[in-house]
Amino acid sequence: MSKKGLDKLKEELDYLKNVKRREIAQGLKKAASYGDLSENAEYQEMKELQSFVEGRILELEKTIDSAVVAPKSKDKDIVQIGSSVEVSCNGKKETFIIVGPGEANPLEKKISIDSPLGSAFLNKKVGNIIEISTPRGKFQYKILKIE
Repeated sequence: MSKKGLDKLKEELDYLKNVKRREIAQGLKKAASYGDLSENAEYQEMKELQSFVEGRILELEKTIDSAVVAPKSKDKDIVQIGSSVEVSCNGKKETFIIVGPGEANPLEKKISIDSPLGSAFLNKKVGNIIEISTPRGKFQYKILKIE
């Protein structure tokens, strides 16, 4: 995992523990004041939210405790976790960020080193051409820039 990714998880954990828990406790107290809890939809919703948040806290704690931050190589000329990689494919330029599995987010162009594309980019240099086979056919990516 990248240092940035780990910091983001720690930030989320801090928010859930110190802000969201307090908000849920206040919401439960308010909903409980409405009376009969068995027919109180707002109370039930708050309990479900509380359950979700507590589950997410446990998940984050486990992930953070077992996280290994990938050391940043001194060789800035190769693709590694945390690298921003500008590539060309079929005349179109795209930029991807190579991340650990828990950080992947295709909408933000963050691709995991465990994905076919991410693993193909790993340890490559500017000028390298990578060919990826997909259900839609083969695609070639040329690495233009690494940051």
